[in-house]
Amino acid sequence: MARAATNWERLVRAALRGERLTGTYGLPVTGIAGNVPSSLGNNVHIEEVLRAADEIQDEDPTAARILCEHAYTLAQNLDPNSEGRGVLQFKTGLMSVIRQKLAKREGGAIDRSQDIAKLQEFYKLYREKHKVDELCEDEMKLRESAVFSGNLGELERKTLKRKKVLATLKVLWSVIEDITREISPEDAEKLISEEMKRVMQKDAARTEDVVAYNIIPLDALSTTNAIVTFPEVRAAISALQYHRDLPRLPGTFSVPDARNSDMLDLLHCVFGFQKDNVTNQREHIVHLLANEQSRLGKLPGNEPKLDEGAVHVVFSKSLDNYIKWCNYLPLRPVWNNTESLTKEKKLLYLCLYYLIWGEAANIRFLPEGLCYIFHHLARELEEIMRKQIAEPAESCNSNDGLSFLDQVISPLYEIIAAETANNDNGRAPHSAWRNYDDFNEFFWSLKCFQLGWPWKISNPFFSKPSRKEKGFLCRNHHYGKTSFVEHRTFLHLYHSFHRLWIFLIMMFQGLTIIAFNDRKFDTDAVLELLSLGPTYVIMKFIESILDILMMYGAYSTSRGSAITRVLWRFCWFTASSLVICYLYIKAIQDGTNSATFKIYVFVISAYAGAQIIISLLMSVPCCRGLTDACYRWSVIRLAKWMHQEHNYVGRGMHERPLDYIKKVLIHLVSLYFTRINLYFNVAFLMQIEPLVKPTREIISFKRLEYAWHDFVSKNNHNAITILCLWAPVVSIYLLDIHVFYTVMSALCGFLLGARDRLGEIRSVEAVHRFFEKFPEVFMDKLHVDVPKRKQLLSSGQHTELNKFDASRFAPFWNEIVRNLREEDYINNTELDLLLMPKNNGDLPIVQWPLFLLASKIFLAKDIAIDCKDSQEELWLRILKDEYMQYAVVECFHSIHYILTSILEKEGHLWVERIFSGVRESISKKNIQTDVHFSKLPNVIAKLVAVAGILKETESDALKKGAISAIQDLYEVVHHEVLYVDMSGNIDDWTQINRARAEGRLFNNLKWPNDPGLKDLIKRLHSLLTIKESAANVPKNLEARRRLEFFTNSLFMQMPVARPVSEMLSFSVFTPYYSETVLYSIGELQKKNEDGITTLFYLQKIYPDEWNNFLARINRDENTAESELFNSPNDMLELRLWASYRGQTLARTVRGMMYYRKALMLQSYLEKLQSEDLESAFATASLSDIYFELSPEARAQADLKFTYVVTCQIYGVQKGDGKTEAADIALLMQRNEALRVAYVDIVESVKNGKPSTEYYSKLVKADIHGKDKEIYSIKLPGNFKLGEGKPENQNHAIIFTRGNAVQTIDMNQDNYFEEALKMRNLLEEFYQDHGKHKPSILGVREHVFTGSVSSLASFMSNQETSFVTLGQRVLANPLKVRMHYGHPDVFDRIFHITRGGISKASRVINISEDIYAGFNSTLRLGNITHHEYIQVGKGRDVGLNQIALFEGKVAGGNGEQVLSRDIYRLGQLFDFFRMLSFYVTTVGFYFCTMLTVWTVYIFLYGKTYLALSGVGESIQNRADILQNTALNAALNTQFLFQIGVFTTIPMILGFILESGVLTAFVNFITMQFQLCSVFFTFSLGTRTHYFGRTILHGGAKYRATGRGFVVEHIKFAENYRLYSRSHFVKGLEVALLLVIFLAYGFNNGGAVGYILLSISSWFMAISWLFAPYIFNPSGFEWQKVVEDFRDWTNWLFYRGGIGVKGEESWEAWWDEELAHIHNIGGRILETVLSLRFFIFQYGVVYHMDASESSRALLVYWLSWAVLGGLFVLLLVFGLNPKAMVHFQLFLRLIKSIAFLMVLAGLVVAVVLTSLSVSDVFASILAFVPTGWGILSIAVAWKPIVKKLGLWKTVRSLARLYDAGFGMIIFVPIAICSWFPFISTFQTRLLFNQAFSRGLEISLILAGNNPNAGA
Repeated sequence: MARAATNWERLVRAALRGERLTGTYGLPVTGIAGNVPSSLGNNVHIEEVLRAADEIQDEDPTAARILCEHAYTLAQNLDPNSEGRGVLQFKTGLMSVIRQKLAKREGGAIDRSQDIAKLQEFYKLYREKHKVDELCEDEMKLRESAVFSGNLGELERKTLKRKKVLATLKVLWSVIEDITREISPEDAEKLISEEMKRVMQKDAARTEDVVAYNIIPLDALSTTNAIVTFPEVRAAISALQYHRDLPRLPGTFSVPDARNSDMLDLLHCVFGFQKDNVTNQREHIVHLLANEQSRLGKLPGNEPKLDEGAVHVVFSKSLDNYIKWCNYLPLRPVWNNTESLTKEKKLLYLCLYYLIWGEAANIRFLPEGLCYIFHHLARELEEIMRKQIAEPAESCNSNDGLSFLDQVISPLYEIIAAETANNDNGRAPHSAWRNYDDFNEFFWSLKCFQLGWPWKISNPFFSKPSRKEKGFLCRNHHYGKTSFVEHRTFLHLYHSFHRLWIFLIMMFQGLTIIAFNDRKFDTDAVLELLSLGPTYVIMKFIESILDILMMYGAYSTSRGSAITRVLWRFCWFTASSLVICYLYIKAIQDGTNSATFKIYVFVISAYAGAQIIISLLMSVPCCRGLTDACYRWSVIRLAKWMHQEHNYVGRGMHERPLDYIKKVLIHLVSLYFTRINLYFNVAFLMQIEPLVKPTREIISFKRLEYAWHDFVSKNNHNAITILCLWAPVVSIYLLDIHVFYTVMSALCGFLLGARDRLGEIRSVEAVHRFFEKFPEVFMDKLHVDVPKRKQLLSSGQHTELNKFDASRFAPFWNEIVRNLREEDYINNTELDLLLMPKNNGDLPIVQWPLFLLASKIFLAKDIAIDCKDSQEELWLRILKDEYMQYAVVECFHSIHYILTSILEKEGHLWVERIFSGVRESISKKNIQTDVHFSKLPNVIAKLVAVAGILKETESDALKKGAISAIQDLYEVVHHEVLYVDMSGNIDDWTQINRARAEGRLFNNLKWPNDPGLKDLIKRLHSLLTIKESAANVPKNLEARRRLEFFTNSLFMQMPVARPVSEMLSFSVFTPYYSETVLYSIGELQKKNEDGITTLFYLQKIYPDEWNNFLARINRDENTAESELFNSPNDMLELRLWASYRGQTLARTVRGMMYYRKALMLQSYLEKLQSEDLESAFATASLSDIYFELSPEARAQADLKFTYVVTCQIYGVQKGDGKTEAADIALLMQRNEALRVAYVDIVESVKNGKPSTEYYSKLVKADIHGKDKEIYSIKLPGNFKLGEGKPENQNHAIIFTRGNAVQTIDMNQDNYFEEALKMRNLLEEFYQDHGKHKPSILGVREHVFTGSVSSLASFMSNQETSFVTLGQRVLANPLKVRMHYGHPDVFDRIFHITRGGISKASRVINISEDIYAGFNSTLRLGNITHHEYIQVGKGRDVGLNQIALFEGKVAGGNGEQVLSRDIYRLGQLFDFFRMLSFYVTTVGFYFCTMLTVWTVYIFLYGKTYLALSGVGESIQNRADILQNTALNAALNTQFLFQIGVFTTIPMILGFILESGVLTAFVNFITMQFQLCSVFFTFSLGTRTHYFGRTILHGGAKYRATGRGFVVEHIKFAENYRLYSRSHFVKGLEVALLLVIFLAYGFNNGGAVGYILLSISSWFMAISWLFAPYIFNPSGFEWQKVVEDFRDWTNWLFYRGGIGVKGEESWEAWWDEELAHIHNIGGRILETVLSLRFFIFQYGVVYHMDASESSRALLVYWLSWAVLGGLFVLLLVFGLNPKAMVHFQLFLRLIKSIAFLMVLAGLVVAVVLTSLSVSDVFASILAFVPTGWGILSIAVAWKPIVKKLGLWKTVRSLARLYDAGFGMIIFVPIAICSWFPFISTFQTRLLFNQAFSRGLEISLILAGNNPNAGA
């Protein structure tokens, strides 16, 4: 019992103190305070009380007990019945703690009346102990002087201590206040004196920092946060104040004492917005107004007033969408005229809109829905404004109280949630339920006003869909979709891009007609060319039919005008096609001289002319202006109405005339003219014309002999044969458009990049060469204007200007270098070499970093010694190296400055005489005779001795040594080196000699204690001692790359930077779910199956960075890992070091916080220079150390930058005690500006029923290092109705701030030097980029994972070429760049008022990012791309990761094909933009799929010719099958297939940024690493997922994992992942090639077959074996054996309920069939599976057993044989468990059956015409047929199950998978016998790592090498 009591006491003490007895270092301290359940509504105050109890436990346990009791009382009052989740456990634990404390008391009963007195007494003692008044006074004194005194660190410590003490005092005062309410007022007055009450209230008023706020403390005026002292902030707060035109607030409405009531209080009172929503939006609006005001300049006076212009800008941007919505409907806005609105009225409407938006939750995806709500609430507000006292709005009021959320948002949310629930977790067709777009587009017509206000819930719009009824063809009953229906069909490609297909088909038709007329343009040819007219109208007719079909499901809800337009177009094109086709046919019959022909020509000409005129009116800007001006004419309105849809979005997407002309001249002539010209020549000369003659001859052939029973080919001019000939060529013709785009866009991107000066600095040598220009260009681009610089520039003082520029550049350069050191990319030595002197001293020169000057003095010395020529020649030789010149001049001036600074009297005089003599000698050009250069080494040695002593700390011994060293220097100079002419200054020399003789010449030495002088001495010592060249500094490749890019970007065109106070404000926004935040020690030490730990891997791949890390934490490079684990600090540093090299949230947070660091440095230096220009030089040294602690700099940075990480399940992770939550809390502690948003799920019981509430919360780290809740906004329900990531972004977007928001994924990184350019980038929003202002700024990315493996480098190079060269062209001149993910910068106000930064509808918006680009473009935004700034990005590094990622993207593109956004952009873009848009979005994936289809078309055509025998028959008649057209088609397909066209942009990018030689080496290296195999394999991945998504759906987010991939992937895992996407298709291609080899006729022999089939064989082999070629240890024998065992176990494990696909083949097989779930998909699968039956039909007629018979009976006999084999399968597949009592009999039956089959086969071969080859031929015949039957059976799974055949089908499927697996496995096993193959594979996979010193073989070897290391 004693032991139990002791343990209990330890447990209670640990809970009270918040100690963690176990766990990972770095987890935040929690204790009881950290366990308060979120279901307690006021849990924040309870946490504060318990934290205070933790804090004072050691000082006074009794006071701590009283606080715990009070916390228990609060919890009891909030939830008396303990119904909330975790409340009962919390109360029980808290009561146990209280009881334990009571048991410790010294006996006797507890007198609760003494609690107040006890707390009051403790309050006094606590206050006295911490000296509160003195603490506050000291802090204020420091605050006033710290900026220029260097005491910012002390100020930080004082502030933190004051906050903690006052936070505890505030809790004590609040508890005393609460307890005194329980007793009578008289007793309370006796207990608490008035004086004590005043002290407590005074202390409470000081705790403004304790009040939760985000950026600006509005609810408590702060004296410590400098942000509230900014004039613009004060002006914004003042502008929102309550004014006399507003109705009075009710007396019951309370406002915090710390501020006055304002407009938002009125809206809060009237509409019932949530308190935290009002608080959040108050800060948001103040932030917007203050930042807008700052751009207009500083406000004068003590009481600044907000400028009218600032209010108007924010108002117009925020309500621009509402105004456009009103104009579109048309509808009068709430106000009559914007110009007549007062500033106060604008602010009131602005506040109302943002309060609606802030509480709208998922309704934020309905921007026009928000306009509807705002319109009605504003009208209600107008009515209320006329009253004296504010009254609740009718629309938000109910019996339950006033609530905007419940009455306005919840009804709309509930219907959206009901529709979402009807999508069957994404499996239901899109047409079966309404998505976000459907709901939003309902508000695009006046019909939306039928919903009334308040909502008419009885309206059909709010009707919830019914569940799907049982039955095969039953469908849901629901309110129809709006405007558009996403039917799942490939026809969307034609529907959206019909102009492209009309162009392609009509061009092909025209070229074919010209080819068949032998290029003659006679009457017949012209008549045939006129057939283009019927073709055009027929294709338009098809388009009109698709309009009708695609709109099915939306007729009941669409606008009447839209339905009328569809029907009218159908009627028009039906009539047009009938008339024109009739006239054309009649004209052919009557001839060209007939009246019909003339009528036809007239009609066609008139029709074409009308179409051209309409197109011009719709496309050319000046013509569009004319059209708009004439819009009142009915004819114009009709033409526009017929030509284009008139939706709310997409109107006015044309460009201004000047941009359009420029685009036509550049874009059309240079790109498209060339493309179309080449396209014409290639298509005509290489593809179409060579097929004309063979086609004519095949048509002329009669009575061709067929090898099988022919059904369809006779008497139709051999149509199928001609189809086999033309189909591959047509397929390549359609593919060529993408080929030409790839080539031409790469060339265009290369030229644009060269124009932008990319790649000018591509080596560290170039950095050295151009370094002297960096300060000047830095000042021009990245620094604000400085008046003094303008003066120096205008006066021509170049030396002073250069030094001025260098002094301003140095702090930034040094901070860049220091950050490289902190990141461990450079070591301490390199740091010293790279640092640049301040250049703020008296030296009349620019001092450059030592890495430029290292060893230059010694080279100059050698030149001087060797030079026997004149002084001019000597100086010219030194001038050849500019930095040698700088080193010599600096040494000269430094020596003079140092010696004159430390010597006095005669010593000082000696120095002056010596240097004046040298100068005189130089001026007379006698330096060669006056100085003995051969003795220079002696001088240098003496100077080194002097500098070496002087750089140390002062002491008597050193002082004597310094005097002695200077005397030695005197002797050398006078007697060995310099000839001194004393005649000119005889008096001075007499004085010097006398002092020398008396031994006191250098006695008056003043030790250099000045920091600047000390640094100069150290620098001189380095210049005179460093003999090694620093030409390769820095050595680290990443450090080099970053410095090269940064310095190169300084020469690129970018907007001029504005001061930090005037720059645009911005947020960074990172969504996070459950990825790695920070590697734990356990994860770093965890070994994989090969015995490799992550830490060991990182040490080997980053050896230099590991050594730099050890040096940074003051450890030896041989330090063992175990030693680091003994130190908590070192352990944390180790975790961070490893995490910063992975794709972790910690790396992203560190990178993004560089923005704040950069802004603080820029702001700090700007303030120094603006306040006192002269003192800026003197205080510049402070910037390197103290700028991060400057209150003004921090406040300015916080006003301009916000970082929000939206950690969706952070609350759940905290509740479950996950390490991710602790690591996120640690990141908040380390980054004070970091904010974390999450959704808190509160479960409780209300009225006896379980209830779940959702809250969107924002937290930060408080002064105790724990979470501090800033805002908590209740949501209408579960926030995740659509895709997870956009929903996660949407709930937290309300917590972002500023004019812009940068979307950053959690696998990204940033760099300090790039952060310096952010304000330049933000100015792009105000630059001229065309008619429409930029809405998204594209940013260049650097993929930092490229060096891990060859696969990673392929992915990195491919991605880099797209995000640089590719996006460069997309943005300009093509104007079709979209948002492809991160790290683009959004115009925040533009997007949050138009639906957000992504779309979230389930499945259709699976690629949520790109829809932001679609939406932005449709809403007249402009997306640009900028390459002078970059952000780091991680990519997948293993083949499985890459395949999953590409599958996700391809599936997303499949869904995009169905989307309304693609349709509208395809319809509304002008023709050229539409072409570019097609080939860069869904067209890329369609062309990829078409590449694979070409192989299938070609091979199935060859199979038909081979099996039917018609190929041989035709070849015997004429040699026409081997033609250039087919060869050209196959060559094009092969080049595209192996990734050559993908590589062209990559190569040009390499050439541009790395040079020709590097590009050539990289390309050759990639070929040796089998990049073509990788690209071909990726082709299959994209084709499979893109095609399957369009046919069946099933696109989903695929978690790829972002770890380090060096482990071996098991055979079974690869088979599961690639079986259906690659292996089955690869085997099908191989089968087709074998059939062609066995039965095809090829007069070219083996060589001809190889040339014709090599590309197909390459694709088949790549698809079958790439996963194993790129699998580490894929050919190691032991691994292969283990893989085979694992695969067989998986294959034959039958599984069961709950078994996953990774464990059982059966479970996996069921998962693979899940995508086939609707009738359309089943029919499509059945049709596609019919192709497998051609093999059996063809092969059986080629068997010897058929005896050349062509009778159909032969085929039916083969089916009889197949049936017999099926019966045998049933026999052998009998389950032994089902016949448990007949095991022996079953074995006997199986044995007899097997022997009978074997005997029958032998007899048949001996006695009949059946041959052994027929046995193998039957395999080729029956295996595809069986697969076809199997495919059809699984497509109709429900029917097969009802027939009772499912088990048989499953057995057959298992047999096939076993066979497929063995076909793949056997070659791998054979290769694994040869050890050199495994060695070669390792070299192939990890070549990049080898080049960086990685011993991958050591890593893969496992434990023993690791231990040895």
